[in-house]
Amino acid sequence: MSKRTDLRNVAIIAHVDHGKTTLVDAMLRQAGAFRPGADVDDRVMDSMDLEREKGITILAKNTAVHHHTPDGQELTINIIDTPGHADFGGEVERGLTMVDGVLLLVDASEGPLPQTRFVLRKALAAKLPIVLVINKVDRPDARIKEVVDEVYELFLDLDADETQIDFPIVYACARDGIASLSEPGNGQVPADSTNLQPLVQTLLDTVPAPTFDEGAPLQAHVTNLDASPFLGRLALCRVRQGTIHKGETVAWCRTDGTVAKVRVSELLMTEGLERKPAAEAGPGDIIAVAGIPEIMIGETLAHAEHPEPLPLIRVDEPAISMTIGTNTSPLTGKVKGAKVTARQLKDRLDRELIGNVSLRVLPTERPDAWEVQGRGELALAILVEQMRRESFELTVGKPQVVTREIDGKTCEPVERLTIDAPDEYLGAITQLLATRKGRMEQLVNHGTGWIRMEWLIPARGLIGFRTEFLTETRGTGIAHHVFESYEPWFGELRTRPSGSLVADRSGVAASYAMFNLQERGTLFVEPTTEVYEGMIVGENSRADDMDVNICKEKKLTNVRQSTGEELERLVPPRKLSLEQALEFCRGDECVEVTPEAIRIRKVELDAKLRERSRRTGAPR
Repeated sequence: MSKRTDLRNVAIIAHVDHGKTTLVDAMLRQAGAFRPGADVDDRVMDSMDLEREKGITILAKNTAVHHHTPDGQELTINIIDTPGHADFGGEVERGLTMVDGVLLLVDASEGPLPQTRFVLRKALAAKLPIVLVINKVDRPDARIKEVVDEVYELFLDLDADETQIDFPIVYACARDGIASLSEPGNGQVPADSTNLQPLVQTLLDTVPAPTFDEGAPLQAHVTNLDASPFLGRLALCRVRQGTIHKGETVAWCRTDGTVAKVRVSELLMTEGLERKPAAEAGPGDIIAVAGIPEIMIGETLAHAEHPEPLPLIRVDEPAISMTIGTNTSPLTGKVKGAKVTARQLKDRLDRELIGNVSLRVLPTERPDAWEVQGRGELALAILVEQMRRESFELTVGKPQVVTREIDGKTCEPVERLTIDAPDEYLGAITQLLATRKGRMEQLVNHGTGWIRMEWLIPARGLIGFRTEFLTETRGTGIAHHVFESYEPWFGELRTRPSGSLVADRSGVAASYAMFNLQERGTLFVEPTTEVYEGMIVGENSRADDMDVNICKEKKLTNVRQSTGEELERLVPPRKLSLEQALEFCRGDECVEVTPEAIRIRKVELDAKLRERSRRTGAPR
């Protein structure tokens, strides 16, 4: 087997907010990817608006940086920046199929967290060598030695073999672009280095160069898709064997087993953040190919005369589902240019399936609604938010878990939940999770006034958990979870103790009515907001629902009252984001999503029909 000594393919994996994208920024800057004086934003790899707003990576992206080794050799490092959230695990799994090694980033204070476990498990299963980077060593609460020990424990817990557990360790401050092989003191910046060269040299020594058989025919694996306004659909591939040339005819091995001959109309390779035309690409290169409008993820481009397909990419099954349908509320179509038809909605969901291998779209009993399954609540909420920004109007049902039959028993997904919080909230957190049928696995007191707890809890119990958790811990708690296993059905869970305030008529919310209603609970709407019968305008302080007249105005007479000049002093309403609205929903409620507003409503708007179904014992 021959080797490409001038090339390394590396994926950066980490928990959310441990500094992956910041480290890639620093590598790009030090490699001269930006011209002098260029105005470059922070986190340049987070190109989506949602990624910048939420501060997380949603889509895996690749870039290439060029470095010169001390002996004068030019080295190209293809870097795959993967998401750190388990809900986007399909992106992680695809990214790992493109690389020969992994850079594991761990925060010097927080240590390995649940999604560190998730991404590391995938890397170990793929038998990839690991380089450990302890990032943010300059944090005042850094505990470097303890974090390294925790990483070793995590490797042992995940059954890593001897070669995988013998990994090099690099200490870095990605924000300042500094890395060192010598361990600094807690909270100190490495003093023996001023750049990332020690990290680059470690990658060169640890990550194997791509190997290939010189006599083997072309094989290029499609691992992702993109689109260009000029070239159409782009297939992002890793070349496994052989050489691919611009303009040549290749065999397209489809997922259904058929083979067709297609022409490579354009061949692009990444340099920095740009894709530039190339004449050819060899083994190990990561390329973008244009000219095949129907190509899908997992398929293979092979030699025209000797087509040999590569294995399809397999990802974990979905765990959470929600029903997405057309908007059926009385306010449908009020927004100019909104997309409201079932055909437009189905076309958009079909387009999402092309690039998102971890998503499933299934038909329902209604012709204008579909069941969409994904890895987690966040992944589905991101999809709905993207559609909202594209002017779609939707009705979104309460998130549900995807069950499966195992040995004749109905089983549901169970999550491993890790919580960091001040120790004074231990009792409140325990009570909150006990009602959701969680069981504690571990409790660690760091002696700093903070505790870390690990729980196993059914995925259903986490729907709506985050809002209550932040309330109970006064916004100080940190919670992360990742899929653990399937266990037999836990029975009924009642996760929301409060009821809803439901508008009993259409009209405009009046401040006079709201002043009297705010004693009954928390309101979600402002005065002059248009409401309709069945729309939820607030949270009731009691467990049952209450139909309210929020449109009632003050009667005006010609008799002057002593209180006539007083103003109604209203408590500001609680504005719910899309994720919070989905968490708030009960089984008989759904979320109306439009480009301008997010409203919660009853599935059945008519109060009489709701009361009739309640009396007949229909499930809530």
